[in-house]
Amino acid sequence: MSLPPHSRDLAEFGSVLRRRRWLVVVCLLAGLAGGVGALAGTPRAYTATAEVQVMPTGVPEQVNQVTQRQREPLNLDTEAQIAQSSVVAAKAAEILKNTDPEALRNRVRVDVPPNSGILRISFVAPDSLVAAAGAQAFADAYLQHRADAAKQTLLAQMKILLVKLRQVNESLGKVAAALAPLTRGSAERAITAHQQAVLSRQSYSLTLKYDTLRTTAITPGSVISQARPPLRPSSPNPPLYLGSGLFLGILTGALSAFTRDRLDTRLRVPADIERLTTLPLLAEVPAKDVSTLTDTLSVLLPEGPILLESIGTEATAAIVDELPALNLITSGRASTAILLVGLRKARAQEVNRATRNLTTRGTTVLGALSVPPVVITTERAR
Repeated sequence: MSLPPHSRDLAEFGSVLRRRRWLVVVCLLAGLAGGVGALAGTPRAYTATAEVQVMPTGVPEQVNQVTQRQREPLNLDTEAQIAQSSVVAAKAAEILKNTDPEALRNRVRVDVPPNSGILRISFVAPDSLVAAAGAQAFADAYLQHRADAAKQTLLAQMKILLVKLRQVNESLGKVAAALAPLTRGSAERAITAHQQAVLSRQSYSLTLKYDTLRTTAITPGSVISQARPPLRPSSPNPPLYLGSGLFLGILTGALSAFTRDRLDTRLRVPADIERLTTLPLLAEVPAKDVSTLTDTLSVLLPEGPILLESIGTEATAAIVDELPALNLITSGRASTAILLVGLRKARAQEVNRATRNLTTRGTTVLGALSVPPVVITTERAR
């Protein structure tokens, strides 16, 4: 019973890997060695993380509309960009007493967990203590920058209110001075009194807003998880390096095995005869003894002039003497012929060349017989 196509493909794939197993093993070891070398050559890096809960500062600021999908009023993606900005990096450099803020900025990464008001500020450094100090410095610097920005906004709003309140109070004083000499009950006095009341209400409203801003408590957020020195390096990752080296070794080995197998035209197994040549495989001779070969030829070949051509092995005089019923002709002229192919010695080019030569001489090549890789050494028939 023949195998289904996918089973034949798998069998051929396995046979190629078995034939080229040493090449696959070498590539596999080379890939594993490369992974070990890359692992040893990559400097260690530690990653520490501080978590910051961001809250509204208490002053008017740009917020998002709260919906089922957007549950936080603040745009945390914007806050994440601010946390790793040059301004925050400069403040972190002051805390760490570092003179290169940009180098610190390149080591920080800020993530936002889904549906949360949390910023996860991570810092990478070659030392665990330095990594923890860097993450904590950026967290503190971000909160400080957020508080300073809120204070500046608050002061600017208070300054605007003071200017307006001063203008209203000046106008109120002028109206009060103009109201005193006016006659009671006159229309002019009523109009002036109305202006005075409007200005008084404006002054009271501005004073109330100013007092509200002056007593506003700024709440930029808080660090809810202090940065801790990591116990293990975050990189390099041994499973990743070794697994990648192993995978590349297997892939390279398989590709090399198939490439080598396609370029090598040596006929190693009986199936290679049909795969690499145009001849059908008539039979596989299991042994080198003449009797077995004679029986095989007697079954396969019809009566008539037969020419036995050998490739990769030696046809012998003994074989000629044992095949009188087949009318074996050794002069090179026959109506039909078969090729005796010695495995692991014959090549596909040699088989195809012999086939072309016989066909040119008018001989019909019936097919090929495969002989195990054992040389039959006797004197060639004359």
